Parts: sequence; structure tokens; C-alpha cells
Amino acid sequence: MMMMAAAAVNESPNRSTEDKTSTRGQNEVNRKLKYISLAILVIQNASLILSIRYVRTLPGDHFYTTSAVVMAEVLKVSTCVVIILIQKRGNVKSFVSLLYDSIVVQYLDTLKLAVPSLIYTLQNNLQYVAISNLPAATFQVTYQLKILTTALFSVLMLRKSLSKIQWISLVLLFAGVAIVQVEQEGGKQKEALTSTNQNYFKGLVSVIISCLSSGFAGVYFEKILKGSSASVWMRNIQLGIFGTVLGLLGMWWNDGAAIAEKGFLFGYTPMVWGVIFNQAFGGLLVAVVVKYADNILKGFATSFSIIVSTITSVYLFGFHVDLIFTLGAGLVIGAVYMYSLPKPNASTSSTSTSSSSHSEGGDSELEAFLPKSVLVK
Repeated sequence: MMMMAAAAVNESPNRSTEDKTSTRGQNEVNRKLKYISLAILVIQNASLILSIRYVRTLPGDHFYTTSAVVMAEVLKVSTCVVIILIQKRGNVKSFVSLLYDSIVVQYLDTLKLAVPSLIYTLQNNLQYVAISNLPAATFQVTYQLKILTTALFSVLMLRKSLSKIQWISLVLLFAGVAIVQVEQEGGKQKEALTSTNQNYFKGLVSVIISCLSSGFAGVYFEKILKGSSASVWMRNIQLGIFGTVLGLLGMWWNDGAAIAEKGFLFGYTPMVWGVIFNQAFGGLLVAVVVKYADNILKGFATSFSIIVSTITSVYLFGFHVDLIFTLGAGLVIGAVYMYSLPKPNASTSSTSTSSSSHSEGGDSELEAFLPKSVLVK
């Protein structure tokens, strides 16, 4: 008996040592995943805007943006179909049954997505208009107004409460964007845009409407889908079906005659395909990695992507950065980071529940973030 007791005593320290080692190893993995997530979020945020700006300002014939929106929707739906088919281990019968049940049988649930899908389609088209007429850095800064619109719609429609720091950050955000617009309105950038047949006012109106639609669509999506059990991939298929149909209608209305004459893929170069693949798959990739990134990391990624876009625009597009633009952009970057900070009264509870949320809340985090990342970017 004494020998057994001694063995148990010796085994206990060994177990604790192994547990500490495994915990340290897991923490190291999580830290690396966070850094990888940060890099992916920054690259996706900055590269999409910069690449769209680049292909829309090249000399020569340009592709039709309405066709690019439709193509991105088709690629998203196709990707999600393949993913679900893989999840069903290639069982076509089970796959078709799931699609029929989720889309046709539960048609009321599917129809709920018509409104956000319409708004997302409009927004995707407006983003092309905005980026085609605004410097990439200016668009990136101004587009952060979506945080303000989302917050206001959340308060009005979902009765959510914001902390004092969040309200202050929203004021700073608005002030920063206003400073940038005042600087751009009377500065060299507007002259440069006018000389290249770009309409600054048209781009500004487009990005403001895009921010309003982003805020409303995200909150509306959250409101109507609370308690839904559908997977994130099925939601994208449902949204993509409406998005494709609505995108085709928009394409026919705006560019129908020209596309009928020149073709759907007119102006498509390898760079254009890169933009479309980035728009289609970039959001899905972000949705996969975002579960490893908390709100602070996502806020930091957004802020850092503004810096990356600005620096790249200086070298790629000859963008001029002065003190006023730096002040406005700095306010926006600080506001984005402040808004992403956890509420003071939620810090303790978030610490105690963080492990459970990471282990069993992966899908719910994807569900919450995906509408804003995949179909609004």
C-alpha cells in the first residue's frame, strides 16, 4: 500500500508537468495562429482595394464591373457547394436532399435573405464605382464609416448598448473622415482625379451609400437569423443564389447592350481575374481564420490595412500625403482600435468564458462575421 501511495505521489507531479507543457504548446500554437490571422486580414483588406483601384485606372478598355460582381457570386456559390459536398463525403443523394430541404422546403427561411442579398449586391457594385473614382487610401479611410452606421443601426434595431469609449470612438471616427474629406475636397487629389476623368463627388456618394447599406444589411441579417441552425456554407449558397439573380438583373439594366455586343468577359485580364478571385475567395478565407482573431486583433488589422493602403498608394498611384490627411487618418485608425476594445464590465466574463467560446463557438463566430466579410467587402 505504501508503495502504491508513493507511486501515486510521483505520478502527480509528472501529470502536472505534462499539463503545463501541453498548455504552453497550445498557447504557442494559438499565438502563431493569431499572427497568421492578422496577416491574412491585413492582406485581404488592403489588396482587394488596391487591386481594384489598379485595374480600374489602367489605360485601355475596362471590364464591366457588373459582370465582375456576378462572376464573384457564381464562384462563391460554387465553392460553398463543393465544400458541402466534401462534408457529405461525396454522397450526392444526401447533398441534394440537404439543398432541397434548406432552400425549397424551408423557403420562408430562404426568402428572408432576399433583402440583405439585394443590399449586398448593390453594395458590391457601389464599391467598384467608389474605388474607381477615389484614391485607394481615401476610400479605405472613408469606408470605416461602416462602423458608425453599423453601431447606430444596432442601437436602433437591436437595442444594443455601447460603452462610453465606443461612443467617443464613433465621434473621433466621424471627425477623422470629415478631416480627410475636407483635405481632399480642396487639395491636389481632386485636381488629379479631374485630370483623369474621375468624379470625386460620385465616388464619395457611392462610398457613403455603401457604408449605410453595410450597416443596415449586417444588422438586419443578424436580426432575422437569430437562432438559425443553417451552416455558414448553406447561408452563402442561399445568399449567392439571390445575389447572382439580382446581379444579372443589374448587369442587364446597366450594361446589357454593351455586354451583348462585346461579351460577358470583355476586358478580363489575368489581373482582373485576380481581383474577382480575391473578392470571391478572400472573404471565405477570412471567415475561416477569423475565429482565431478576437475583436482587438480585427480592429488592429483594419487600422494596419489603412496604413498599408496609404503607403502603397504613394508609390503605386502617386498619392500625396500631407499633415491634414495624416491627422484625419490617424483619428480614424485610433477610433477603429478604440471601438474594438472590450467593454469594461465584460472583460472579466470574457476572460472566464474565452476557452469555451473558442472550443465550441467557432461556427457561431463564423456565422456572425461572415455576412460582413464575405459579401460586403
